[in-house]
Amino acid sequence: MKKFTLDSHMTSLIGGGFYPTGHSMIMFPSIDGANRVGHQLIEGGVVNGDEVCLVTSKDVLDQIAPTVKGSDYPLPSAGTEAATVRAFAQLAREGHAGLLVRTRDETVAEKVMTVVRQVPYSIAERYRRLVIEDLA
Repeated sequence: MKKFTLDSHMTSLIGGGFYPTGHSMIMFPSIDGANRVGHQLIEGGVVNGDEVCLVTSKDVLDQIAPTVKGSDYPLPSAGTEAATVRAFAQLAREGHAGLLVRTRDETVAEKVMTVVRQVPYSIAERYRRLVIEDLA
């Protein structure tokens, strides 16, 4: 499991908002829960260690939340990307942590959620081209 670092591939070309196409962002009430699920995904062969990042509440607040400033410029976002980032930020302020998991297709996304649904989680969003899908 990798440490999260925001890079240009995780942001929208227009506005620079957080939009990691081909990934799912799942947040948990604690970092321990996120870490445990991340290891279960790897050990269960759902994803490999390079396809999952542990995202601390500090990572969300320091790296992801600031991307909202650009996503509403020059016009407010027509989609939900800014609202989704704000939801992640609110959860991070409450101490929640997350996983950013590469979910290249529907099959992998469902396998990820099969593991995730075994524990309490806060929010699960899959970023596809032009749509953010709620995985609840």
